[in-house]
Amino acid sequence: MGKQAQKAYKNLEFLNSSEARILRIASEYLEPRVRFHKNNVEDTVVFFGSARTLDMETAEKRLAAAAAKYQADPSDENRRENAKAEKRLELARYYEDARTLSRLVTEWSLGLSKEEGHFLVASGGGPGIMEAVNRGASEVPGGRSVGLNISIPMEQGSNQYITDELNFEFHYFFTRKFWFIYLAKALVIFPGGFGTLDEFFECLTLLQTEKVNKEMPIILYGKKYWNSLINFDALVDNMMINKEDLNLFRFSDSPEDAFTYLKDELSRLHQL
Repeated sequence: MGKQAQKAYKNLEFLNSSEARILRIASEYLEPRVRFHKNNVEDTVVFFGSARTLDMETAEKRLAAAAAKYQADPSDENRRENAKAEKRLELARYYEDARTLSRLVTEWSLGLSKEEGHFLVASGGGPGIMEAVNRGASEVPGGRSVGLNISIPMEQGSNQYITDELNFEFHYFFTRKFWFIYLAKALVIFPGGFGTLDEFFECLTLLQTEKVNKEMPIILYGKKYWNSLINFDALVDNMMINKEDLNLFRFSDSPEDAFTYLKDELSRLHQL
């Protein structure tokens, strides 16, 4: 009897080839779709934000170590490292605020009629703000959360607080973005860099052009940060956007304010 031939769908060399790219893309659409359905996930509140933001405890420890080093040796290099540590501690409030807001949303969601939570918080699955979001949800008894991670060289693996069956790893940014937006009923954008800006502006573009044809509350968290980064009024003054486009989002500076807005808007839009 001859040697058993390998089935095409078990041939990893083929599946990882450029010729099979369409199969990999389809898999990153279909497998999450099946898993979301199996786990009764239909609505999410999506959080975006920096992977580099530290939690308060870690930031305090790093500043203490940097300050001690600078005191022992006040070199320019140690001065710069101490200044960076001070900035990291300043930004750590966003980690804690994301954690608190996620916890508030999860507690409220579990109190709605849907047994496992109506609105699940979702993050990009990595460290920083993403970790804070999943962590906040995990601190609520029965709380679940989604992590949509992406394989990139500088990113660490998925954070430990994601619900196991809702922990995803994507290769393609565009399939990951699809699943962010498709299930999203609200967005919260915390301070971040290129990735966060990309996600924020793509979401605004989809809403502005009505490619996403649903009303979706968007919160820009940290007014001082965002206004120092983007001159939104200049976009209006230079006629690059319409003034009413600024109504696509609102600013917030506290977890309590952000939660109240999300709760009120989601209740109104979904007749809760």
